[in-house]
Amino acid sequence: MSWVLGLSGLYHDSAAVLLHEGRVVAAASEERFTRVKHDATFPIQSARWCLAHAGISVTDLTHVTWYEKPLRKFERMLVTQLTEFPRSARAFRRSTFNWLTDKLWVKSAIVTGLGVPPGRVLFSDHHLSHAASAFYPSPFAEAAVLTVDGVGEWATTSLYRGGPKGLELLAELRFPDSIGLVYSAFTAYLGFQVNDGEYKVMGMAAFGEPRFEALVRKVLRLRDDGAFDVDLTYLRYHWSAEESYSPALEALFGAARFPGSPFDPTTAEGKRWADIAASVQKVTQDALLGLARNLHARTGLPDLCLAGGVALNSVANHALLTQGPFTRLFVQPAAGDAGGAMGAALWTWHEVMGMPRDPDALPLTPDLGQAWEDDTIGKLLVDLKVRHEVLGPEALVERATADLVEGRVLGWFQGRFEWGPRSLGHRSILADARRPDMQARINEKVKFREPFRPFAPSVLAGAEGDYFEIPAGGEALAEWMLVVAPVRPGADGAVALPAVTHVDGTARVHIVRRAANPLFHELLRTFGAATGVPVLLNTSFNLKGEPIVASPVQALATFFRSGLDVLYLGGHRVEQADTDPAPLA
Repeated sequence: MSWVLGLSGLYHDSAAVLLHEGRVVAAASEERFTRVKHDATFPIQSARWCLAHAGISVTDLTHVTWYEKPLRKFERMLVTQLTEFPRSARAFRRSTFNWLTDKLWVKSAIVTGLGVPPGRVLFSDHHLSHAASAFYPSPFAEAAVLTVDGVGEWATTSLYRGGPKGLELLAELRFPDSIGLVYSAFTAYLGFQVNDGEYKVMGMAAFGEPRFEALVRKVLRLRDDGAFDVDLTYLRYHWSAEESYSPALEALFGAARFPGSPFDPTTAEGKRWADIAASVQKVTQDALLGLARNLHARTGLPDLCLAGGVALNSVANHALLTQGPFTRLFVQPAAGDAGGAMGAALWTWHEVMGMPRDPDALPLTPDLGQAWEDDTIGKLLVDLKVRHEVLGPEALVERATADLVEGRVLGWFQGRFEWGPRSLGHRSILADARRPDMQARINEKVKFREPFRPFAPSVLAGAEGDYFEIPAGGEALAEWMLVVAPVRPGADGAVALPAVTHVDGTARVHIVRRAANPLFHELLRTFGAATGVPVLLNTSFNLKGEPIVASPVQALATFFRSGLDVLYLGGHRVEQADTDPAPLA
């Protein structure tokens, strides 16, 4: 019996993933336990939970694999910051302190923190971990593999060929030339937080036109062969720990948006920001298309696996499917650094231990986190003196359907929490997507976030073609809410699903299959039978700036602090009007 634990962390989105005989049995980001969004600390709690979930101890582990090589990353930091000295002095002092007190001693942290024997600790390469996380869970026997992010040890972009013999590195681009870091620099310029606000830039882009494309191409310079480089005149990420762009970028595009400033695309300033976002998005897509064409020419394969933080750009994923050379595209739910933990474990199983791929280990499902028994939830509600109803599965679905039809907004806490940043019907906020006022209501009174932010639709499998134009080859992406697609208009030409249709007529679609989530599938089926539309607004169960809820206590706390109407906590229904939040104060 072989158990392999993969770990990632110390930059952002720390995580742990456990394999049993090559199958992913548990996966969780550290933020779900610490409640620190994008938590970068060593993933001790998520690792311990994985072991507890499987009912094993550290002595049962064959290997524990870290997702990258700290010494090589430290080498890059030293070389680049010493090259930029003395202007990098402040960043050098800060980085050196972090490295010498924390980041260099990963093996020691694994050995002492988890009690793992030193001989069982392995280290993968950052982009190899990304590649393994994309290829090995994919349904493809052979595939081209593209990894694109900010930076690993040195690489920022890597091209692989995946097949029966494993992953073969074909080419790579290195720091400081980075699509991910340029996108993050523009994220900061547009007033959002790096490593958190990139998806807000993607949402803002829909309000604009790419009229600044030529200027963005001065920063991220694309070549005809698919490669690219970066003009560092406009950037500071290669030497500064606090600033990712330089005054030259503001001279080129105008004054940056102050964080938190209201965004109104009907004003001249708001339109400028939207147009810059649209231009950055367009150039990013063109860069990915160039890389994809290069990789297709090298491999001749019809299928592409994509990983790295840039793979979470669902608009770019649509462009790769509709404009690129590949027939099918696969991205696993946690494509960013958290997914490196899964890739590290899979690389160990397949390429270190030499184990073949097992079709029975597929498909990968996203419900890989912690679950809570109904008895435990019921005892908690009683102890907290929260009035509630206890419902069986059939009654629960019927009651939730009635709530949704009547316009209520639901907190939906069911089963194991999801792997990755998307809520896929286990830790979700749900509402009727047909209601025009629902987007503004949830943004303003439930999640307390920016009013321009869109919501995703969850649709019953088999009905997706009635409402969305999902590109061929993107079905697997839609199961994990990783592709944006045009929304079909209603029979009268009007917007049929106003609460989930973005300003550009698209939506980030989530297809729900019975095998993946039987309870949520049944809710969509029942709601469809009641309304004729088997589609629900689905957004993550959290408030702005917080991680998605993981436990019943977190779900209750979020419920009491928000404008949610009803909470379905396992087989228990709690209504806001019938609750007394005092016990949680």
